[in-house]
Amino acid sequence: MDLNLTKPICFFDLETTGINITNDRIVEISILKVYPNGTEESKTWLVNPEMTIPKEVVAIHGITNEKVANEPTFKALAKEIFNMIKDSDLGGFNSNRFDIPLLAEEMLRADIDFDMKNRLAVDVQTIFHKMEQRTLSAAYKFYCDKNLDGAHSAEADTNATYQVLKAQLEKYDELENDTKFLAEFSSRRKFADFAGFISYNKNGEECFSFGKHKGKLVTDVLEKEPGYFGWLLNADFPLYTKKVLTAIKLRSFNNKLG
Repeated sequence: MDLNLTKPICFFDLETTGINITNDRIVEISILKVYPNGTEESKTWLVNPEMTIPKEVVAIHGITNEKVANEPTFKALAKEIFNMIKDSDLGGFNSNRFDIPLLAEEMLRADIDFDMKNRLAVDVQTIFHKMEQRTLSAAYKFYCDKNLDGAHSAEADTNATYQVLKAQLEKYDELENDTKFLAEFSSRRKFADFAGFISYNKNGEECFSFGKHKGKLVTDVLEKEPGYFGWLLNADFPLYTKKVLTAIKLRSFNNKLG
């Protein structure tokens, strides 16, 4: 079954130096761009992370420090990657909780103003877990009846993710072949930022979801405790979280002026 698309969707997968969204870096990124007419375009980049890849991580994806030593940095590749995805929705496997947040951090470090305001995110893992509770390799075997050769290579995982989603649409009548529906179905709790530090309450207002101000409105906290904003910006929070906080503060300031 072909995807019913109104705009392109880019399935992508990252191999990284670790699983810390704030501190770890990309060592490989593979993107499969699918257009509404069914045309596909793919590209894979090895990336010099400018830090050591731990040996236990090398054992998982096989990308050694020597292999990426002479590859371009993410900052050098950022514009090319962004140009490929800028008009597209995004799809991946566990992408809402890991790949998209980490990609956003890398983009912001490269001075590219990346956000998700005008794009949807389809997380194939969430659809799979809601339906069957398995891993990507098991999903590929279950839905496509194939073994996932080359698991933990970004290109193999990216293509498997795309094939699994198409097979999910074939299997489950309740899944609509519509990117917006799939994005909503594959989403978890709604957060204003990728890392989950700022959530929405039932009225759609941003609230802190951690620490001493958990459950409190961001605007109220920043107004009553101005120093907290400065602490957040200087603390070890993701760049995207800081970007969202700054936007909320600026919006609140503009509302007062209005």
